Amino acid sequence: MKLIIDTKEGKLIQEIEGNQRILDLYTGEAFELISEQWQKVGWNQKYSYTFTWMGRPIIQIPEDIIRVQEVIYRGKPDVIIETGIAYGGSLVFYASLCKAIGKGRVIGIDIEIRPHNRQAIETHELSPLITLVEGSSIASEVIERVKSFIKPRESVLVILDSSHKKEHVLKELEAYHDLITSGSYIVATDGIIKELTEVPRGKEEWAWNNPGAAVVEFTKKHPEFVVEEPVWSFNESELKKRITQWPGAFLKRI
Repeated sequence: MKLIIDTKEGKLIQEIEGNQRILDLYTGEAFELISEQWQKVGWNQKYSYTFTWMGRPIIQIPEDIIRVQEVIYRGKPDVIIETGIAYGGSLVFYASLCKAIGKGRVIGIDIEIRPHNRQAIETHELSPLITLVEGSSIASEVIERVKSFIKPRESVLVILDSSHKKEHVLKELEAYHDLITSGSYIVATDGIIKELTEVPRGKEEWAWNNPGAAVVEFTKKHPEFVVEEPVWSFNESELKKRITQWPGAFLKRI
């Protein structure tokens, strides 16, 4: 695909296999097309690696963080579980929401928590709201340990952000879906990799080996879950689609 931005004429020209389509530049559709390409370039340039939350690198784009905040504020879960914690920025972010709401705590799982990251998380102001579990998120002993922290009738939201390989994500979905309470979500992040096969840092296998493929297979076996975009809490624009690295990520228990 070729995109030509003509700011003088206020047009966006989209060309696919020789066929052209001309759009007004200042429209929602043009915004979406430009944003999709911006996402690919930004991912390749590690744009998401330029942000921190309360002192810890968060490695997410602001839009995804703001959108998941809306989901957390509406649902007010008792427990937020995250697989794959890296530097701990997202754990701190979720903990800060729990602190502000006055409800909830966070459990973070990672196959390896490096000593300097552990120290930074455990000495952070919000550490009383964070529990760290080291080990593979799909290992039976880790799964059982995490589940032992959940009290009866507690509401739970799970965010999957460790390995994004299809088989791994599918195993995580199977492992943690039974914790999800009605109306809450299990979120399979970074499905954008399916669209990144041709960027310099991409891999061809991502066309099929991605979180979205795991979601499709999982929902076929689990009709109690649907892929459902969270409603925007506020929108005075004509836009309808998230600018996101998490397309098709939100699985809601109905």
